[in-house]
Amino acid sequence: MTGQDNPEEVPNGETPATESVEDPITPETPVEAEPTANVTDETPVESVSEVVVDEGVADESVVEQPVTEADTPADDEQSEPDETISNEEPESSAPQSEGGEGKPEKQEPRTTHKRSQYKRGEIIEVKVIESSPTSITVELDERGDGFTGVIPTRELERMTEDMLEMLKPDETVKLYVVNHGNQNGEVVLSLNRALEELDWENAEAYRQSREIYEGFIGGYNKGGLIVRFGRLRGFIPQSQISDERRARVEGDTPESRWGDMIREPIMVKIIEVDRSRNRLILSERAATRETREARKAKLIEELTLNEVRTGRVVSLEDFGAFVDIGGAEGLIHVTELSWGHVTHPRQVLDVGQEVTVEVINVDAKRKRIGLSLKRQLTDPWDIVASNYQQGQLVKAVVTKLTKFGAFARLSKQEEVEGLIHISELSENRVAHPREVVDVGEELTLRIVKIDVADRRLGLSLKAVNSTEYLDSDMDFLFEDSDQ
Repeated sequence: MTGQDNPEEVPNGETPATESVEDPITPETPVEAEPTANVTDETPVESVSEVVVDEGVADESVVEQPVTEADTPADDEQSEPDETISNEEPESSAPQSEGGEGKPEKQEPRTTHKRSQYKRGEIIEVKVIESSPTSITVELDERGDGFTGVIPTRELERMTEDMLEMLKPDETVKLYVVNHGNQNGEVVLSLNRALEELDWENAEAYRQSREIYEGFIGGYNKGGLIVRFGRLRGFIPQSQISDERRARVEGDTPESRWGDMIREPIMVKIIEVDRSRNRLILSERAATRETREARKAKLIEELTLNEVRTGRVVSLEDFGAFVDIGGAEGLIHVTELSWGHVTHPRQVLDVGQEVTVEVINVDAKRKRIGLSLKRQLTDPWDIVASNYQQGQLVKAVVTKLTKFGAFARLSKQEEVEGLIHISELSENRVAHPREVVDVGEELTLRIVKIDVADRRLGLSLKAVNSTEYLDSDMDFLFEDSDQ
């Protein structure tokens, strides 16, 4: 099992994925009672039963569970007396004879009653032959050996209308064998337990097929989220909750972290089913990975170059930002974030921020989507082409020094940088630009070259005092003084 598939530690106070208790015990089939798990925060999830909603639960559907017959055994389900009765007469409890002489009455030895051929815990399919508000009678096959199949009154009182609809005369239904033959000649059956067992079988089928299950968040505790699976409760440890959902978490208490998520739809995969220990472990992360890939493949088929989409920033990396554009994520490379120089995406974006992006690349084979943020912004070079010209004086701030020159950012157009070649720094020989200028220094420079197509701007410091541009320099000085 990978690190992502290992459920994390589960907090104290959990109960099994179902609320059933062990079946009543008869002398014929002794069963040792399962000890209650004493769980601590340090107990690994592999060794504990499923977590249920504790004091932080906000959903009544999770708190008030439908009670199964096994929760409160009916009178018919109680353990029966020993089938072998001693012939020794009790000394103190012997009843007096009618004559009051103190002689114990002679008791007839009891004989054991027979059983049907069914087995306790078996699921059988039967036909309802009689239905009333107090009892349900079903028809048993030859294995019933003349017994009558019944669902006790106590279970009927706790059934929903939908369940009662399943028990109308002539309906065929699957039931769980609670007692395979009591002294009243009845095979005691349960619909609640049958539905529960069928849910376990269904859960195992989901696990084996790796099919995604769509449900709703029904509760929470400090260890994670609770999701209903039929009559069962599945647990999603925090380590198996999706990154997107965990990014929404705020606060230190379970209620503040998970309370707002109650009744939200959720897609999960079943990663562990252990009926004997009542464990049903779910993973949203596993389902998210698969659904994301499926949505991405579909989206790639639909996308076209230069298409504009609105998305949400889901993560920031050194090389760019990932944006969800409708079920799939595309990458805005750091060079496509802004027309200006960006060293890290956090200078421009925040996680969760909504942005408008342009599709600039779709690679169906590699399942990659390239996006651009800056192309939805005004291109500063359009302004350079219309507002600047060769020979013009401009103010710029030195941003970087290299052995071949210095880069300077225009003060009025910060997205545009120009190069002051080392030969344009001074009339004298310069070994390195640091001999003449410093990073952060604002200079008056002359534009000596404009190449809008290749987005290059040539600047000169030594040509600032050239008499060749005297007339245009006067305009620059007057403009600068007005500001």
